[in-house]
Amino acid sequence: MDGLLNAEFTYYLFQVMRVVVIASFIHALVTKQELYWLFMLGFAVFFGGIISTIFALVYAFTVFLPWLRGRGRVAGQAARRGVEALKPLDTRIREAQALLDESDTLQRRADLAALQARAGRAAEAQQTLQPLLSGIYRDDPVVLLTSAELDLARGQAAEAAEKLNRVDLKTSAATRTRALTLLAQALDEQGQDASGTFEQAMLGATTEEPRARYAAYLIRQGRTEEARTLLDALEKTARQASPLYRRQEREWFDLALNLRKNLK
Repeated sequence: MDGLLNAEFTYYLFQVMRVVVIASFIHALVTKQELYWLFMLGFAVFFGGIISTIFALVYAFTVFLPWLRGRGRVAGQAARRGVEALKPLDTRIREAQALLDESDTLQRRADLAALQARAGRAAEAQQTLQPLLSGIYRDDPVVLLTSAELDLARGQAAEAAEKLNRVDLKTSAATRTRALTLLAQALDEQGQDASGTFEQAMLGATTEEPRARYAAYLIRQGRTEEARTLLDALEKTARQASPLYRRQEREWFDLALNLRKNLK
């Protein structure tokens, strides 16, 4: 009886190891790992052997499994952002206020001000942000972006542009995308050419906002064919996007859809 159980355990252990070896080999191929990894993993998959199998397990624990954990964290963060985006704005403002009351940090104060601005509560947003505008954080990208957005909401495009030109675009891709998108809007509101700035914002963009806003700008400029090309690309992105990404970017996909309808 014990021998039978040991045989079954050995069989299932062997099958699990085969799955790990094959998954590791596929991962190494897809992610274009070093040649020695590919050689040893390929040997383990097609010929077996103790040494090559141990080598494959080393790869699994040192490369493949850490990669899986990293992908899981990224997916989890994206899911959380998607859930947040689906909440009513008033609910998000209440939650942001509660977090600020719990701990008054730069990020929490800026987040609350940004949500208040989106809700059209510019006076409240300005009051929330005011302590940061004259303190040590006055040149922080988060503060500058939030303040510039408030300026635009109040029709103060020149003030917004001045702040946006002080933002360090190397801080992150998201900061760069947001700063350039807002700067293009500020230039447009001042009657200046915003094409180049919109095009810069679209390079490596972390959201569909620059493309959607640029399409709207092109239509206002009478450049409908250029706008149509951009809107066609947005429509294709929306069709191919994951459900989560479509929810996250729903505002901009909806804007692009409405613009397309008005062009016909």
